[in-house]
Amino acid sequence: MQRRTLLRLGIGSAVLLALAGGGAQLLRPGLQQGRLGAPAREVLHAVARAVLDGSLPEDAAMREAALQAQVDRVEALIMGLPAATQRELSQLLGLLGTAAGRMALAGLTAPWTQASVAQLQQALEALRQSKLSLRRQAYHGLCDLTNAAFYAVPGHWALMGYPGPTEP
Repeated sequence: MQRRTLLRLGIGSAVLLALAGGGAQLLRPGLQQGRLGAPAREVLHAVARAVLDGSLPEDAAMREAALQAQVDRVEALIMGLPAATQRELSQLLGLLGTAAGRMALAGLTAPWTQASVAQLQQALEALRQSKLSLRRQAYHGLCDLTNAAFYAVPGHWALMGYPGPTEP
């Protein structure tokens, strides 16, 4: 190997490592010290807007309050999951919380907070229909968390036609 080739290889490797290290610094976990970070909350808020469309109040202020309560319930639900599952969700939410992850994984060009319900539903449908099992798993995880947290509230049971437990 010639000296120039070795120098080019060394410089190329250094640049690649610097880029990879910088990219890793940009990716923050979705869970930080047992709480959802702001980007993860934005992702879950947007997913709730899409999944629960039609089940939320019509009034904008009431809708926003319901969505914030929903994100809080999802956070509590995540904290009750096994540590390994929490780590996986943290990685997923961290990735989706970045612009690159949102576009690459969900195919959503608009930021989570600015996307319309139709855009969010289209992105979720693309995850659901994907040929990649990782994207389908992301879809199911996000939707299952959203639905589990929403329908755990007895006041929401009537929305799905469940009258509640019967008296013995």
